[in-house]
Amino acid sequence: MKAELKAELKAELKAELKAELKAELKAELKAELKAELKAELFPVIARVNELPRTVAAFSAAVDAEKSANSMNVEQRALDLRRLVRATAGLPADVPEKPDIEDLLTEFRFLHAAAETLRPAFRALASRRVLFCGQCYYNAWYLSRALRPLGWKADVYNWDGNLSNDIYYHGQDSRLGVDVPQTLEGELGYFLESLYCYDVVHFSNAHGIAYGWSLKSAAAREFGEHSEIFLLKALGKKLVYSNNGCLDGVSQTAFAKWGPESVCAICRWQHEPSVCSDERNLAWGRFRNEVADFQCTLGGNRVDYNHDPRVHEVPEFYCLDPELWHPDIGIPENYRLPATDGRAIRLYHAVGHREERTRSDGVNIKSTHVYRPLIDKLRAEGMQIDLIEPTGIPNKEVRFLQAQADIFLDMLTFGWFGANIREAMMLGKPVICFIRPEWLKSVREEIPEYADELPIISATPQTVEAVLRDLIANPEKRREIGRRSREFAVKWHSAEASGRRFDHIYGALLSGDPLLRLKG
Repeated sequence: MKAELKAELKAELKAELKAELKAELKAELKAELKAELKAELFPVIARVNELPRTVAAFSAAVDAEKSANSMNVEQRALDLRRLVRATAGLPADVPEKPDIEDLLTEFRFLHAAAETLRPAFRALASRRVLFCGQCYYNAWYLSRALRPLGWKADVYNWDGNLSNDIYYHGQDSRLGVDVPQTLEGELGYFLESLYCYDVVHFSNAHGIAYGWSLKSAAAREFGEHSEIFLLKALGKKLVYSNNGCLDGVSQTAFAKWGPESVCAICRWQHEPSVCSDERNLAWGRFRNEVADFQCTLGGNRVDYNHDPRVHEVPEFYCLDPELWHPDIGIPENYRLPATDGRAIRLYHAVGHREERTRSDGVNIKSTHVYRPLIDKLRAEGMQIDLIEPTGIPNKEVRFLQAQADIFLDMLTFGWFGANIREAMMLGKPVICFIRPEWLKSVREEIPEYADELPIISATPQTVEAVLRDLIANPEKRREIGRRSREFAVKWHSAEASGRRFDHIYGALLSGDPLLRLKG
C-alpha cells in the first residue's frame, strides 16, 4: 500500500512540475513572439497609418504628369502596385510565381483599404479597357477597332467550355493557356487587371466574373461577388452586354409578349436551372447593382431591363465587313453543287440544335414552321435547297451563308441575333419577326436604326406569303440585300463600334453616367 501511495504522489508531483515548466515556457515564448510580432507589425502599421498621405502624394504626382502630358501609365501602374504590396507587408515586386497566400494577402488588403486607395486608382484612370469574357466575336472586333483610337483594349477569354470556340475569333489572354486554370492563375490575373485597366466590359447572363475558381474563393472570403464589388470600390467603370431573353427578365414577364408566347415553345421553359423567375431576377438585381452602363438591342424593357443604364447599342454587336463581304471567295470544300438558276437556296441555322430543340422538333428558331412550309413548296414543284449547318466554326460557316438567297429566322421571338447580322453584312434578305413594341422602344433611343432596319417581319401565319413573294421576285431580293449590307456596315461594323465606344468609355471615365432619356 505504501508503494502504491508513493507512486501516486510521484505522478502528481511530476504533473505539477510539468505544468509549472509548461506555464513558464509558455510565458517566455509568448513574450518572445510578442516582441517578434511587434517588430514585424509596427512597420506595417506605420505604413498603413501613412497610407492616406502616400496615396495623396501619388495622386498629385500622377495628376501633374497628366497635365504635362508626360505620364507613363504602365510605369505608374507598377508603382501603385508596389505601393500597395509594400503597405500590405508583402515584397513590393510580385514574385515570378506568387503563391496563393501572397495573392490572397494582397486581395485582402485591397478590400480593407479600398476606400483609401480609390483616389490613387482614379488618378491613374486612362484609356484602358478589358473585355472580360467572350461574346461571340463582338468584343474581339471592338477591341481591335479601339486600338487605333488610342485605347489599350484587350480580350480575356475565361470560358472553359471548348465547344464554344467555334464562335470566337480571337483573344489576348486565355484561361488555361496564358493564365493557369487554377485559383492562383485566376486571382493573379484579376489582381494584375486592377492596375492595368480602368473599364471592364463583361458580357452574358451570369458572366460578370473572371473565372469560377476566383468567384468561389472570393465568396468564401468576403461574400458573393466580392471580387466584382472590389472593382467598384476602387473606382473602375463596369460595362455589361446583355445576351438574351433570360438576362434580367423573368420567364413570367417574357412569356406575356405576344402575339404568341415564345416561352411556350422554348426547350428550357421547364428547366429552372437554366431559366426561372427566381434565377433570372436574382441575376438582374446583381447586374444592375454593379454595371455603370449596359448594352442591349431589341427593346425587351421589362423587369431589370427597364432601367436608365440599359441602352440600345447596336454597335457593340459588331463584325468585320471584310470577313463577311458579299464577294468572298468560296473554298472548294464549301462550294455547293451548281444549280440551273431556278433553284432557291434558303438558309436556316440553329446553333446547338440538339440542345435547343424539344423532342417534338419544336424550337424558338421556328424550324417546326419552316420545314413543313418548305415541304409544301417543294410539293408544288419549286426547286428549294435548304442549308441547315450546325457545329461549323463561325469563320467557316460564312462560306455557306454567302451562297444562300434568303435567310429564315425566328418567327415568334421578336428580334434577331448574330446569324442575321452576318446575313445582312453579306447582303442577304432576311425573314424574321420584329416585335412592334420592341421596335418602338428602339426607335425612342435610336430612331434611324429602327427606320432603316431592312429585315422583313413575318409571323407563323404570314411567313408563307412573305416567302413566296421573295422567291418570285429576285430583283426585290437584290434590293433588300443591298440595303441590308449598307445597314450592317453603318450600324454593326467594327469601325462603327470603335467610334461609339470611344465616346461611351470616355464619357464614363469623365464622370458622365450616360443615363437613358426616353424620347
